[in-house]
Amino acid sequence: MDGNTTKRDFHHPYTPYDIQDEFMGAVYRCLEDGKVGIFESPTGTGKSLSLICGSLTWLRDHKRRTFEEGFTIDTANSDEPLWILEHAQKQRKQEALRRRQELNDRIAKIKAKEKRAKERYESGEPKYKRQKVASDEAGNDDEVQFVLDDYESDEESHKRARTGTFNESGLSAETQALMASLGYSAETSKEDEETPDETKIFFCSRTHSQLTQFSRELGRVRMPPAIALDEGASGGDADSLVEDVKHLTLGSRKNLCINSKVNRLGSATAINERCLELQQSTGSESRCPHMPTKENEPLINDFRDHALAKIRDIEDLGLLGKKLGICPYYASRPATKYCEIVTLPYPLLLQRTAREALGLSLKNHVIVIDEAHNLMDAIAGIYSVSVTLDQVQQARAQLTAYLQKFRNKLKGKNRVYVAQTVRILDSIITYLQTIDANAKASDGLVDMVSILSGKGVDQINVFKLNTYLHYSRLARKVDGYTVYSEQIAKGDAKGAVKPTSKRGPRYSVPVLMHVQAFLLSLTNPSAEGRFFYSKEEGLGITLRYMLLDPTFHFKDIVEEARAVVLAGGTMSPMSDYEQHLLSYLEPSKIMTLSCGHVIPPSNLLAVPVVRTTSGTEFDFTFETRNKEKTMVDLGHAILTFANHIPDGIVIFFPSYAYLDTCVAAWKRIKPASSKASFWDDFTQSKPVFLEQRSQQQVSNQIPSTKEVVVDSVLTAYSAAIASGNGRGAILFAVIGGTLSEGINFSDALGRGVVVVGLPFPNPHSAEWKAKTQYISAKETNNGGDGKAAAREFYENACMRAVNQCVGRAIRHKGDYAAILMLDRRYGSQRIQNKLPKWIRGSLTSGLGVRDVERRLDEFFADKK
Repeated sequence: MDGNTTKRDFHHPYTPYDIQDEFMGAVYRCLEDGKVGIFESPTGTGKSLSLICGSLTWLRDHKRRTFEEGFTIDTANSDEPLWILEHAQKQRKQEALRRRQELNDRIAKIKAKEKRAKERYESGEPKYKRQKVASDEAGNDDEVQFVLDDYESDEESHKRARTGTFNESGLSAETQALMASLGYSAETSKEDEETPDETKIFFCSRTHSQLTQFSRELGRVRMPPAIALDEGASGGDADSLVEDVKHLTLGSRKNLCINSKVNRLGSATAINERCLELQQSTGSESRCPHMPTKENEPLINDFRDHALAKIRDIEDLGLLGKKLGICPYYASRPATKYCEIVTLPYPLLLQRTAREALGLSLKNHVIVIDEAHNLMDAIAGIYSVSVTLDQVQQARAQLTAYLQKFRNKLKGKNRVYVAQTVRILDSIITYLQTIDANAKASDGLVDMVSILSGKGVDQINVFKLNTYLHYSRLARKVDGYTVYSEQIAKGDAKGAVKPTSKRGPRYSVPVLMHVQAFLLSLTNPSAEGRFFYSKEEGLGITLRYMLLDPTFHFKDIVEEARAVVLAGGTMSPMSDYEQHLLSYLEPSKIMTLSCGHVIPPSNLLAVPVVRTTSGTEFDFTFETRNKEKTMVDLGHAILTFANHIPDGIVIFFPSYAYLDTCVAAWKRIKPASSKASFWDDFTQSKPVFLEQRSQQQVSNQIPSTKEVVVDSVLTAYSAAIASGNGRGAILFAVIGGTLSEGINFSDALGRGVVVVGLPFPNPHSAEWKAKTQYISAKETNNGGDGKAAAREFYENACMRAVNQCVGRAIRHKGDYAAILMLDRRYGSQRIQNKLPKWIRGSLTSGLGVRDVERRLDEFFADKK
């Protein structure tokens, strides 16, 4: 059936809007044709459900076709009689249906069991008795555990590096060897061997909370089965017309570890390292009790069937593992083979090493990436790393203390490589101290020669050193000894160890391990990234590697997958994805779609406000925005908007610094017609709330603290609007800050969204100089206009941030809001073309503040 000519039933749980039908149809065609789709559908238009219904409808159609095609009779290449071929075909088909039916029957029984005894299941004991958790602290007072094992030859290390990957069981080579020694085969069972790894959908989003929302949406969908079983098998009841989606969510050990003595370590790095250490342990008392063994082998299948019996989020999966007493991190690996949709966060999909650790193959599967507007930044963030002078010095000090203790026990290559590590650390320290001594240098570009200019460093093979650091676990050994020696210092004369404080080093990323991650960046291709130094308040001198080109790291995903969908509420401007992420693809392999909104055009007023109350142009360029007249004109405009927009107004500033500057000026300056200051006039009009000043301070906190900071401002702002006094409130926020993305200002919370200026990044910073130079050189080498390409990339970065802000207001079909963009540049066609389609459709010509008064009154008059 052709999606362009026939209206397809996408099994949407509600009656879809036209734009939802358009979106689902585009997703279907993208998957069918094996393309990369870049799709924009504003938040509030049911994007998640459209993605689910469009992709799942295609998947079940594809499975149905593939199943039937797999049993076609090839008479041309066979000498057998037709009746024998038909009989063999029937037998193969029945066997495939039997396996499918058996899995469905097991899942159905578990569903019935959970339905009958939900409370008992959630609070009672697991079916299989959990093993007693053995202490993982055994022998911690023995210094021998911190001695490095003899390191084998480089050739053997490279061999291990090549073979130390994960097979279909999802278990590492080390784990497989451990399980084999216990008499438990990590090889796939006969059933698993017979079960093909059918095409599935990998759905990826930024956070587990977003994936949890997706799981809830997935639970609403009722799809017909991909393959109808033989008549009589299901009784022909109504339920046989629907087959529940087989779904699993994947997470890191940090999300899924159920060993209390490991997951309390806090950091993902520490948990990963401790887990691998326990796997390598030879003593039964120190092994993790939740790893698969011969005795609890049935639990893996039991876990799989429970996991697939209903839609579960990452927390549910962790609870399931606890109740069954089996590690959900490892038990979920083989279960993915039976899934139709696998959800996972950005890092687990985008990082090759993470995919290998999970045993994920993307070959011929479908990738759907939601919230993809920051995909390129996410890839850059995953592969970028920084270290401070203080961290490198601390790592050097810890390594020195370790060497003093174990120098006589280091032999052969251990002695060589540890000495090389010391020399590289000394080289980095010397370089950073030189930069730190230069008072004029605030940031700049660094070449690797400068970083590695220390004595003897040019003789070091960094690739071999990184391989050594990985396999020897030097960083973990040094960190373990550091913690141990600190505990001894706090203990009695016999070395009795006191309990480690929750604030102790064991609960943070080992500093040498962090430095080791930076050393790995020294092996990256110089063409795709750059090194920088910067002096940052509170951090001191920092050395940073930044990935400039995400193309290579995403290319292997695109080339493995059958099709890739990049979806988001604000993907505009889309040209960046085509030019800087997918430039190697033929244009015919890329689909783009920018949907309208579900609201009628009359529910949106989008105005470029280009003139002040006095008739001069609004100009928030860096050169003029700090002038007192500019801030006075902005103050008058905000007072006007506050008096003509009901309920809540969110006003976005280009930076925290500029918001601070304006607030200070408004508290000091009085309008010509008022005895009070601008700030007093604001508060007389509506209560005023400020986003937290320091994004740096917030981002350095743990996520829960960050959420509390955001929630406290939003709660107060929401309470003021809901108070019933009719005044509403003003919220001053920052573009790219904590309130500009992922926050809903629906209904009364955001009747007006004001964007002050354009948030262009600082073009004089070392990072942006490197980015634009890289883009320019790349385009010039391809025969294009390098300067124009760099300018386009720079503008697009700015407008993507703006689009995130303006998308905060309209969140559902009945919502309405005014979007006011203050700057003369918003009146230009070049900038307007970078706005989302749904905003461009309601965009007026550039107006002055006086004209906007009338338009606002008219707009809100018929909305009461």
